[in-house]
Amino acid sequence: MADAQNRNLPASARKIFKARRDGQVPRSRDLGHLALIGAGTLLLAALAPAAVERLRGMLARGLRFDAQTLAASDAMTRQALDQVLQMLLMVLPLGIAMALAAVAASLLSGGWNFTLKPLAPKFDKLNPLAGLPRLLSRHQLVETLKACLLAAVLLTVGGLYLKQHLGEFIALSGQPLATALASSAELLRGGVMLLVLALGAFALVDVPLQRWRLANQLKMSFDEVKQEFKEQEGNAEVKGKMKARMRQMARRRMLAAVPEADLVVMNPTHYAVALKYDEATMAAPRVVAKGSDLLALRIRDLAAEHQVPVLQAPPLARALYAHAEIDQEIPAVLFGAVAQVLAWVYQLRRAATPAAAAALSAPTPAVPPELDPQNAPQRPAAAARRRKRTPEA
Repeated sequence: MADAQNRNLPASARKIFKARRDGQVPRSRDLGHLALIGAGTLLLAALAPAAVERLRGMLARGLRFDAQTLAASDAMTRQALDQVLQMLLMVLPLGIAMALAAVAASLLSGGWNFTLKPLAPKFDKLNPLAGLPRLLSRHQLVETLKACLLAAVLLTVGGLYLKQHLGEFIALSGQPLATALASSAELLRGGVMLLVLALGAFALVDVPLQRWRLANQLKMSFDEVKQEFKEQEGNAEVKGKMKARMRQMARRRMLAAVPEADLVVMNPTHYAVALKYDEATMAAPRVVAKGSDLLALRIRDLAAEHQVPVLQAPPLARALYAHAEIDQEIPAVLFGAVAQVLAWVYQLRRAATPAAAAALSAPTPAVPPELDPQNAPQRPAAAARRRKRTPEA
């Protein structure tokens, strides 16, 4: 009881999916009854003239015989088979139409749901003691009372209709057969329409009632929601280890690209950004690696080890680190500044001797002030921490 009281949260999409997989969908019996009887009534009303005419012809053929018919030993058998075939041709379309109406009623109440799991044998249901709580449950009691009320309403409506038209039903016995068939069909159609209206009123109540009952049955407690979230998302420690592993793999791939870079821009120890530009395959210079603090020092060491030029340009390094992503082209507003440092790199490559390369002065690229994070407005505490952490360039 306490667990049921704690279930006050709506069912999640995953629990609803599992319930539908188990065959738990809202189904209204009253809507099914309405569809069957309503479809049958409408079809009978539409096909009544043709059906009466066909019945009259069948009756006439059944009562007609001659000397040749009497001489045939299998005449009665052939005539009976013909009558059965004619009845099947009349009843079969009606049965197919009512079956389609029943399927449509199920789709309207709970939608399409194909599963074979409810057909699996459940041996616990063979135990009468195990099924006793289900028979005495509140849901079963409500369904029983509803069925009794529906039966009482239908009996009352049918009884009142018969009482009102009792004289007309008695008068049918004195009418010719064709007239009696037509009159009885008209009387029955009126009575069935009243029953259909009563079933429709019950269906209007039962369809939302079944949906509410199933939604209430599938409600979840806070602990169930947490457990489902853990099952979907996984354990926090495992996810943390997986993320750390992915970061390590991405870092190794990034560091492997540093030896192929054209230059590394630093600030001077806190940020490092490795750039590469291939005029034949790239529209603009691309960031192949970037990092801060210890990772920046690692990028610097790799660049020095593989003789990749390293330029101390704090504003450019901060701007590239903040506004450019790995394996992406640099922002267009930084094309001019990066072009200056690339020109310096190309001059280093064309230098004939190390002395000539050392004589080349390093450029000081101009960076728009709004792209430098150091110029962005900051809170006083954050600015104090930044001044303490980052030396002046």
